[in-house]
Amino acid sequence: MKNITFTYRKMIILIGVIFTTVLSCERELSDEAVFATFPSTAEVFTDTPVGLGTNFYFPYGGSKPTAWTVDMEVSYEGNASMRFDVPNANDPDGNYAGAIFRIDGDGSGRDLSGFDALTFWAKATQAVTIGEVGFGEDFGENKFVTTRTNIDLTTNWVKYVVPIPDPSMLIRERGLLRYSAGGIGPVGNEVGYTFWMDEVKFEKLGTVAQPQPAMLDGQDVVQQSFNGSEIDLGASGLKQVFNVDGRNVTVYTTPAYFLFESSDPSVATVDEKGVVTVRSKGTAKITATIAGVLANGSLEVTSSGDLQAAPIPTRPAANVKSIFSDAYVNATESNFNPGFGGSTTQTTQANLNGDNVQIYTNNNFTGIIFNNTVDGSALTHLHVDVYTQQSDTSFEIQIRDVGGNGEIETNVFTGFPDGDDKDYRFNVSGLTQGAWNSIDIPLSGDLAAQKNNLGALILAGGPDFILDNIYFYSE
Repeated sequence: MKNITFTYRKMIILIGVIFTTVLSCERELSDEAVFATFPSTAEVFTDTPVGLGTNFYFPYGGSKPTAWTVDMEVSYEGNASMRFDVPNANDPDGNYAGAIFRIDGDGSGRDLSGFDALTFWAKATQAVTIGEVGFGEDFGENKFVTTRTNIDLTTNWVKYVVPIPDPSMLIRERGLLRYSAGGIGPVGNEVGYTFWMDEVKFEKLGTVAQPQPAMLDGQDVVQQSFNGSEIDLGASGLKQVFNVDGRNVTVYTTPAYFLFESSDPSVATVDEKGVVTVRSKGTAKITATIAGVLANGSLEVTSSGDLQAAPIPTRPAANVKSIFSDAYVNATESNFNPGFGGSTTQTTQANLNGDNVQIYTNNNFTGIIFNNTVDGSALTHLHVDVYTQQSDTSFEIQIRDVGGNGEIETNVFTGFPDGDDKDYRFNVSGLTQGAWNSIDIPLSGDLAAQKNNLGALILAGGPDFILDNIYFYSE
């Protein structure tokens, strides 16, 4: 019996020691453990792609898939460079060059938190402007996409910098490079060229300074809205300006870099993706920061309560070419914020209980610019649903055919189309306040004989209204 008791006591002591040791180890792990990290390799391309694996080049839809190669004849440093052959507009394999360079493997990534910029050397066969160069796109979440636009290249090697908005966010990034470049010349007849990039890498320059983040392109937007509406700030000019070696460099960013805040969450909340949801009647102000720096621009949203849904279109889809409507497949994507000089318009797309609408505030003139022209030869009318809360709302809709060259040409003295462009102008007035108004505009006047290249709608006046169900149709 004594031996059994002694053994039992030893077991209790042994279990206690083990238990204490385990707890001690757990405390050490909690306080000091180093969790799995990703390599902090700086280089993306020197004489060859660095650490990307075997399946890393993914072209965008419509781009020429063979636009990128490794050039063993041209280099800034070393023995090779990245060569990009931008195609002509009529190239059957694609009318522009664009792709991402992504690390192969779903569980892969790099820790870029120790750097402050992506840098590269570049030159071209002639002076050209490259549309986009950046990083962060992986065809997955695309969470930290960062892009520098309109980069001017020369025939000499020049170093370029794409600043990182907040390096601390990039602890596992797969998308190490993205680019998009089109030809030069008239729309539809662009001519290709070649450009090169070399010594593509992430660096800690120490000269990326004075961060100036911005939401809504730095504007303080005041917007009337309604319960249930959703406003996507991620599609509304998120960017950051840095001073790099004495020059301002702007990069366009995604909401994940920003910390958004609402002054009254009972009226409006905003999530990490920059989507503002209006919840109740009242006013709330949305602001944001990047790495503790307050962004220029804000959204003050005032909800008037519930908004009735726009009419649901009933015309057969076969008779319709839609510009903006949830009821049809749109015939083209469009730019609802063209940024006309002198325009005071603030335009925001909102989702009101499942229905997307375009909200116009303080409009003097703006446009809806079609990404691709619409052939309206067999069409007879433009339909627009308009909602306003103002009794005196009146504005002009100009339906614009952009002619054979696909470009908007306007006489600066008269404001009317120039060259081979044609338009038809219709005054929207006498609207019922607090209700949806359905407007049908004939494709008439000078436009009647030339409507095969419809390219834009110009909106002049207002000042405040909401649009939905914008589409061309035939009787």
